[in-house]
Amino acid sequence: MIVKFKKQALLITAGLFMSACSLISPDAPPPQASASTPIADLPLNIAARSDSELQPTAVPQSIIDAADAEYVLLTNIYERVVPSVVNVEVVVKATESGFEDSARGSGFIYDTSGHIITNAHVAVDTRSVNVTFYDGYVAEAEVVGVDLFSDIAVLKVKANAARLVPVIFADSDLIKVGERAIAIGNPFGLASSMTVGIVSGLGRQLPSAEMISNTVTPNFNNPSIIQVDTQINPGNSGGPLLNSHGEVIGINTAIRSDSGVFQGVGFAVPAKTITRIVPELITKGKVEYSWLGISTRSAEDGLGVAALAEPLKLPVTQGVLIDEVTPNSPASEAGLQGGDRPTTVRDFTVCAGGDIIIAIDGNYVKDMDGLMSYLVTNTQPGETINMMIVRGDETFEVPVTLRARPEETSPTLPNCGP
Repeated sequence: MIVKFKKQALLITAGLFMSACSLISPDAPPPQASASTPIADLPLNIAARSDSELQPTAVPQSIIDAADAEYVLLTNIYERVVPSVVNVEVVVKATESGFEDSARGSGFIYDTSGHIITNAHVAVDTRSVNVTFYDGYVAEAEVVGVDLFSDIAVLKVKANAARLVPVIFADSDLIKVGERAIAIGNPFGLASSMTVGIVSGLGRQLPSAEMISNTVTPNFNNPSIIQVDTQINPGNSGGPLLNSHGEVIGINTAIRSDSGVFQGVGFAVPAKTITRIVPELITKGKVEYSWLGISTRSAEDGLGVAALAEPLKLPVTQGVLIDEVTPNSPASEAGLQGGDRPTTVRDFTVCAGGDIIIAIDGNYVKDMDGLMSYLVTNTQPGETINMMIVRGDETFEVPVTLRARPEETSPTLPNCGP
């Protein structure tokens, strides 16, 4: 910014100099000054000038106000939301070596009962938790519940009602790429810091539970993750991600980095997942997820329905192509079928011929992320959903009674090769 400003200043100065030169006739000889020439008789372009004559005129207030409008908005959001953001400091339980460790993260106030939301990876396996409010007040917190799959945890503190200012949640389903994304948190322990960027991508998936613990059931990803270029650094974890209204659209949870610090890609769990998970954590201390029991090839590897529609001559261009069905799962009991024909597409072997899920309860499903997101935010174990299936030339509905995710899952049966 400093370099750019200096270059601009040089251009303005050069313009003044050129304008002054234009007052001199090109045919006139260059003016000569002598020791006896009064300075008042020198041509205008070389006459001495005061510093005040070289100063530019201030721009009108309307231009300043227009240029500062975004910063006025950000300042307003900060002042309204920062009372709801807290610093979370934990002491982790001693490991086998006998050493304890401490860690810091962020959190935000959920309700006037003292519940505070943070990341599961901040609050898991803790011996003690302290919460520092924006005004410096410190309260001891208890861990109410932790959910590794969503990377969400709920804490509870006893504090004066005046300090318990809950955030307001937005409908994260309405987020669009390019919208403003504002993070408030405590990076590197620097309390109440704000960074600003945009929503860079939607519909990402994270193996959140596997990133936290190596003892969980694998292959259950956290769906509908928001990708941002807003700076998220260690200590920002658990803080709110906000829109231009100051509403929470997500909880900052991870970065993609080779160095451990922000390198342009951050991730946040969407508000819709938060509002689905948190009430259950408060009442039960844990969360049960609906389980279907299918596998599919990754759209991120170019093996989603949209990419396979042409080479496999599929009748649809969106949906979830079932690769394999887990034995004794809700999907197998409902009669859903996986692929049975090994086919090579761009050097990948895929199982063609499986059912394609295109809708659940009348809601069209674009890909596996959309299917997982619907199951996570709209269903409970024990409920029966109606899945619209495309099988060959037929389209029909199949009722599927969901069950809770098992602690361990049986391996799927490969019908047509790796």
